[in-house]
Order: sequence, then C-alpha cells, then structure tokens
Amino acid sequence: MSSPTVATPRSIANVSQVTALINTLSKLPRKANLLWYLVLGGLFLDAYSNAALGAGLAPMTKELGLGAGQVGLLTATAPAVAILFNPAGGWLAARIGRVKPLIAAKAIAGLGAVLTATGGSFEAVWAGRGLVGVAYGIDFAVAMALLAEYTPAKLRGRLNLWQSVWYVATTVNLALTLAFYQAGVSVEIWRWSVGSAGVFALALLVLQIAFLAESPSWLAAKGRLPEAARSLRPIYGFQVTPGTASDEAAEEQKIGFRQAGVLFRKPYLQRTFLSTAISLTQAMQYFAIGWYLPVISLAIFGDKFETATLGSMIFNVAGIAGGALSAYFGRKIGLRVSSAIGYAFAFAILLVMGLGFGKLPIAIGFLLPFLFIFFHSAGPGANGKSIAALSYRSDIRTLGTGVTGMLGSFGSVVGLYVFPQIKEAMGLGPTIALLAAVPLLGLVSCLIVRWDPTRSGVDPDDEEISLPGRPA
Repeated sequence: MSSPTVATPRSIANVSQVTALINTLSKLPRKANLLWYLVLGGLFLDAYSNAALGAGLAPMTKELGLGAGQVGLLTATAPAVAILFNPAGGWLAARIGRVKPLIAAKAIAGLGAVLTATGGSFEAVWAGRGLVGVAYGIDFAVAMALLAEYTPAKLRGRLNLWQSVWYVATTVNLALTLAFYQAGVSVEIWRWSVGSAGVFALALLVLQIAFLAESPSWLAAKGRLPEAARSLRPIYGFQVTPGTASDEAAEEQKIGFRQAGVLFRKPYLQRTFLSTAISLTQAMQYFAIGWYLPVISLAIFGDKFETATLGSMIFNVAGIAGGALSAYFGRKIGLRVSSAIGYAFAFAILLVMGLGFGKLPIAIGFLLPFLFIFFHSAGPGANGKSIAALSYRSDIRTLGTGVTGMLGSFGSVVGLYVFPQIKEAMGLGPTIALLAAVPLLGLVSCLIVRWDPTRSGVDPDDEEISLPGRPA
C-alpha cells in the first residue's frame, strides 16, 4: 500500500495539529506499519525473556540447587528492577525522545541474556536477570507511548495486540525449549532457553537502529517543528511545513519527576488510578498463575517435561486468542468494561480451580487454566497499559506509562515472589483460591472509576493543564 501523500502542503504549529493530522488516517501506511510492529517486537522480547526463565525453572533449580527463597528472589528480580526503571525510562523518553531508550533497552536485554545463560552460580544468574529487568522497565514504559503516538484514533484498539504478542512469545520460547529437550539437551536446557533471548535482542537492536523514526508528536510537543515535519513525511507520507510555534511551545520543555505530580491531580487522577489498579492486579494474577503454568501443568499432567511443556503451550493458545480479541472487545464495549468482565470470570475461575484442585476431573482441571488465561488476556491483561498510553498528553505520556508500569511491575514481584512462598506453606490449591481476591479487587476498581479513553471523546493533547513548577 502506498503512503497517502498529501498534495497540498500543510502547516503544523503544535502537537494538537500533528495528532489531528495523524488521526485523519483510517489505516496505517506501509512504513508506519513496519515501525509499529518493530516497536511491538520489543514487547515480544520482554515477554520472551520472562518466559525463558519460567520454561527452564525446574531444571535450573535442580542444577544450581536453589531453595524456595532463592527461586522466588530469582524470578522476582526482573520485575523488581523494572519498578525503578519504568518511571526512569518514562522520564528519559520525555527528555530525549522515544527511540534512544528503546535501542538502549535492546542492548541491555542482550547483555542480560548472555550473563544469565552463562552464569555458574545463583549470584551470576541473579545479576543477569537484573539487567533483563532494566531493559523490561525501560522498554514497556516507552514502547506503549510510542505505539499510541504512531497510531490514528480509529486504530487505537491495536494497542491491545501487545497482549497477544506476549503469549506468542511465550509459546515460541516453550516450543524452542521443547526442541532443545528433544535434541538431547538435559539439565542445562534453561541455558539454551535464556540464551536464545539474546539472539532476539541482537536482531531487534540492529533493526530498530536501522529503521525506527522519532515520534512526530513528541517532537512537536518539544517545539521541534521542523523535525516533526520531516518525521511525518517518511512515516505517513504527509508533506507538511513547520509553522511558527508559540513562545511556550518553542521553549525546550524540561520534563522531570517534579512534573509527575500532575498525574495525581485532575483531570488525570482517576485515569492514573484506573490504569495503575488494572496494571497492578492483572500482573499479580498473571505472574502468580500464568507465569507458573509449567509448574501447574506438572501438577495436572504428571512430572514428564514434554507433557507439561505441551500443556503450557496449549494454555498459551488461549492467551493468543484472548489477546487478539481484546482489541475487538475494547473497540465494541470499551477498555474499562472489558476489563471488568475479564476480572469477573477470572475471580470465579480461580475460586473453583483452587477449591477443587486435585478433586476435579482432569478435563475440568485443564479447562479452568485455559479459560483463566483467555479471560485474563481478553480483558484486563492488555488494558492497564493501553489505558495509560491513551490517557495523557504527549509531553507527559511516558511519565504516565512509566508510573503505570511501575505499579504493574510491583504486582509482578508480589505474584512471583509471594506465590512460591505461599504455595510451599499452604499447597497449590489453597494458594490459587486465595489469589481469587486479586481479580475481585480489579473488578471493584473498574466499577468505581468510570474513565475510558475510548469512550470519553477527549483528545488528551487538546487538554490544557498546568504542570508543577510551570504556569498554565
């Protein structure tokens, strides 16, 4: 498809005019599509890196002789580090642009994968996972904001596709891990699984350096109108001329953590609450249940590695389908309502799954995790980050996605670290039943807050706000 070149040059003088121009599109031209999926590829890498450790968790624990506390610490390290680097990545992207932090994240992810795969001790593997957490924190905060800024309003539901990509990445890693196992790799299979993430990181690093283009919206928000005009041409085919920026827009805007306070004042307070509540609770339920699907598969299907891995892959098919449908549900009924429905089903499923664990027929025992992953990915799994990316002005968007990501990472830490501790003390069934309280909290949050960026009719870039330390 050729780019929709505009015959008559247009003038852009601010970020609102840039977003309005992008919003005239009903579909993305070829170059914009390439950039869109290239950014989405970074989220694939984040998911793949997380799945890589989970797929080989049992053999790694055996080889390194890890206790439950070490397993919990090791699996929680990446999201724990991401708690710091989500807002730090958002702040960095607000200051220097979207592309440079994304490229840096790929280099860091590659180093983390190599260090983890070659580690001969708990400490070395732990350090490698720390680097993965740095990359994960930066990438998610920035990538969702850039995807939102690349995307016309009519196509904003596409942002939810990151959830389907997450499960595709997990499934690919499980398939490769199974292939390594069939090739005769035994106890060190986790090294191959983790090391393969480094290959993906290197490929993405090269491609993003070669092709990524800076967000025209961010450039315009910084008053860099000539660069914004130049960026619009190759991405969308729009031939525009830079207008005259206002004195305020022309000034180099210094966005720092002091400006993050605006996220907790009107009109953003309820948006921040909803996006962070969804990100927190969905991460807790996924990383406690979804991330441990290989462990749950072992409990359901026995202790054969191949059977448990195939079972996990089938579970992830539900995530791929749910993630793909989440864009449709978000467009039809809104992100908030689809989240609420997903939470309601997740609550009921976890309760039945936990209370009946070990007593239910094997078919039901298999069906319940499958349905849990489907409703999680079709509802709240994608929506917290999408709501954040769509709810804030360009100049503070990455601060908003960074704060949301920070809370989501905190939920991941709780799920990853607390789950094995409770499981060891109470058993798998009671632990799953106890975790039903998490989607219940998410459901209540969706019922209390009525904000939905896909239903509000508000373009955040048209809103006038006063940043702390700066006149309105």
